[in-house]
Amino acid sequence: MSLTNVAYNPAFTWSSDRVRSLEAQMRQPLFNEHPVEMGLKVNETSSLGAISSDPTYRTQFAAVFEGPAPISMDHIIKAIAAFERTLISGRSAFDRYIFNDDRTALSESAKRGMALFYSARTGCSQCHSGLNFSGALVYEGHEQEKALFANTGLYDVDGHGAYPKSDSGLIEVTHRRTDMGKFRVPTLRNVALTAPYMHDGSLPTLDAVLDHYVRGGRKSQHQDPRIRPLTLTEEDRSDLVAFLGSLTDREFVEKPQVSAPR
Repeated sequence: MSLTNVAYNPAFTWSSDRVRSLEAQMRQPLFNEHPVEMGLKVNETSSLGAISSDPTYRTQFAAVFEGPAPISMDHIIKAIAAFERTLISGRSAFDRYIFNDDRTALSESAKRGMALFYSARTGCSQCHSGLNFSGALVYEGHEQEKALFANTGLYDVDGHGAYPKSDSGLIEVTHRRTDMGKFRVPTLRNVALTAPYMHDGSLPTLDAVLDHYVRGGRKSQHQDPRIRPLTLTEEDRSDLVAFLGSLTDREFVEKPQVSAPR
């Protein structure tokens, strides 16, 4: 899942509404066993030793964290989360068009695509809403907002709406049958650069994503009622892809401090 504007997310990971801070999320790839990612469950001591042996890290951590042991796993997690909170994107062509009133920022095709995106005809913005195109955001004064989850009808492995057992969505946390196949609605910012798509990367292109929604998903019993068959002309499809491309923020993705840190 994209880290674009991740500081504003009300929940983290694809299929949990209970991981509500970047620090809590960070512990999953570091320590989880199913699947093993960073593998620190068994290598935490050696990893801390490697970081502690670097004089640059010793100086940097000592400048930020007080106490006799400035380099600790807790402090490493806080440092990574602090960096993630700087990953702010808001200078796409869409942003310049909407917030800077730059009438030249969007092509005519992208403008038509934007009208389609926000129309009742497609319903895209019913889920991909708000500043981050992902539903509710958290920020000062709005810390209790809830993340938006939806079953997009991507799977129906048993004819009754089931998803694969190893990847069945929010139901794995809540154990409510109605949460089968529900995954968190992701941001669409920079989406043209983040193929493949859906929570499991099963759709390779934006055209494939449009194909899925034109079909109306698999029409399973747990599918979100907002997912329904669409009729799109070739021009409609081209315009929607153009609009999604307008959400690319080149200033952000090509920023040296992010793309090629020293």
